[in-house]
Amino acid sequence: MRIISVARLSSIVFNSTKSELILRTMSIDIGGMRIKYKDKNETFLEKHLVSKEPFGQFDAWFKEACGKKEILEPNAMCLATATKDGYPSARFVLCKGYGKEGFKFFTNYGSRKAQEMAENPNVAATFYWEVLNRSIRIEGCVEKLSEEESTKYFHTRPVPSQIAAATSYQSTPIESRDILCERESVLEKEYLIPEKEVPKPKFWGGYIIRPKSVEFWQGQRDRLHDRIKFRKPKEGEVPDGKLLHQGGDGWVYERLSP
Repeated sequence: MRIISVARLSSIVFNSTKSELILRTMSIDIGGMRIKYKDKNETFLEKHLVSKEPFGQFDAWFKEACGKKEILEPNAMCLATATKDGYPSARFVLCKGYGKEGFKFFTNYGSRKAQEMAENPNVAATFYWEVLNRSIRIEGCVEKLSEEESTKYFHTRPVPSQIAAATSYQSTPIESRDILCERESVLEKEYLIPEKEVPKPKFWGGYIIRPKSVEFWQGQRDRLHDRIKFRKPKEGEVPDGKLLHQGGDGWVYERLSP
């Protein structure tokens, strides 16, 4: 039978108590986490819309986000896709173009998101700018951009980024990072010394989200957040000017409860 001295026992009790104290200190009250949003005099009302269609409104909010130095990547958006069976996945990508035709981004055609978009073109994307207490939600269908447009954009990227795109077979298992570094080293020797054009990989290119709805959210301090949603009208639907308003370019808009 092992005998533990009083001094040793005291040490064990002390260490145990100390560990519990550290754990208690490290614990975070997630339920109590909240920040103050905008005051009641900073509401987002219908009269504040700068456009009666979503793309003009997006442009106004996006440019304001770009003007905030605290927002490092205003074009970062969370892209959600799903399999044909409805299993979802989400990740952040960079929006690389927008206009009345939709929202553009580029990726590897062999990636998980690309495979899911191939079997289910319905996607959603969300921009969130904490500094402004604003978010924009987009829902629609995705289409591939032309090979010509993808190639043109590919060659606007820094050469190291072009090489990285050619190096990685995105979303596939790999033995170690060393494998990536070896591939990258081979391409760097070929295209950096001396520098010459990197051919766009056939497995890399762009997509465009053609939205069916775009929602503008602005947080309020009292949690009565503002939500104004633009969408395409349903067949036979007629705006009544109260709940549903006529927008521009074939869009309607409505205010949603928070």
